[in-house]
Formats: sequence, structure tokens, C-alpha cells
Amino acid sequence: MARKCPTCNRKSIGSATRSHSNIKSKRRVLVNLQTKTIEGKRVKICTSCIRTLKKPARVRKVKTPKAKAVKK
Repeated sequence: MARKCPTCNRKSIGSATRSHSNIKSKRRVLVNLQTKTIEGKRVKICTSCIRTLKKPARVRKVKTPKAKAVKK
């Protein structure tokens, strides 16, 4: 299973750490995935989606992935 949230499609991103001498080293920043039982199924879901699920249904909005801009 990939380190990706199935509801909002968030995934790991690339970042850099900086040492005291300002040397850059690449690293990955992972999404905070937690195992949660939703409607009888165990799902790995990110913590921001878990917080959204705790809201009442009248306030909750379904997250959709951001659309990529098309260059012309």
C-alpha cells in the first residue's frame, strides 16, 4: 500500500534539511497516516481527514484533490 490518503489523495513530498553549514540534503516528508475503522473496514487515512469525519454531516464537506493547472 502506498503512503497516500485514499480520501484526499495527499502523499509524501520532497523537502530539504539544512545543516549548520547550510548544506542541503534531500529527504521525504511523509503524510501522517493512521489506521481507522470506518463503516466496518480498516482504512489508513490521514489525520486531517479523521478530524473532518468528526464534524457533523451538515458541516462536513468532501475533500477533492486539487486540479493540476494546464500550461498553454
